[in-house]
Amino acid sequence: MTYTSLKLPIQLQQKAAKCAASQGVSLEQFIIWAVAEKVGILSQPQEDAAFPNITYRRGASGESVPVLRGTGLRVQTLVIAAKKWGLSSSEIAAEYDLNEELVEEAIAFYAAYNEAIDNAIAAEETLESINV
Repeated sequence: MTYTSLKLPIQLQQKAAKCAASQGVSLEQFIIWAVAEKVGILSQPQEDAAFPNITYRRGASGESVPVLRGTGLRVQTLVIAAKKWGLSSSEIAAEYDLNEELVEEAIAFYAAYNEAIDNAIAAEETLESINV
């Protein structure tokens, strides 16, 4: 571990020390925890301008999940409908009350980020098989 000198404004230091005490940790541990949390948040996937209707929402597992903006509908749900159920974009649009362009954007997003989405689908299938 390396050491870094850190100068905090006195009020921030006092508030951080109070928070640390309420958590039962030292100020140093609290600062490490806070920095690690911030780095984790900034390491999450960023929105891709090529897909303006796709955003991210934190799922139950704490992971960021790509969803159709304004609907909360996961991209992986539409991918499953296309790949596993064999539905066309127009059929998926009708099934989920979406316009076809949104479905096509979600499928294009999958083409660009298929590894992450396939991993999420596989993890969910594994969890389902354990709970059955």
